[in-house]
Amino acid sequence: MPVRAKFRCDSITQNEHGTSITLYPVTSGSDENEKFYKYTPAGSVELSTINAAAAKQFVPGAEYYVDFTPVDSTPAA
Repeated sequence: MPVRAKFRCDSITQNEHGTSITLYPVTSGSDENEKFYKYTPAGSVELSTINAAAAKQFVPGAEYYVDFTPVDSTPAA
């Protein structure tokens, strides 16, 4: 069963290895945000990328849906 969460971009940091992006669950600002906060009260997502075009998709303060969908695969033996 997929799970959808809503996160806000908190920070974007450039370093010698690329870009690090940190997101936290939304907590307020709209009825939708308060609903998401009820079910996703804490946590964080940290992404690192060397792809500049991908990093530009994230903006501090912007909100993003994060979908967690199980992969239907058999583990390698």
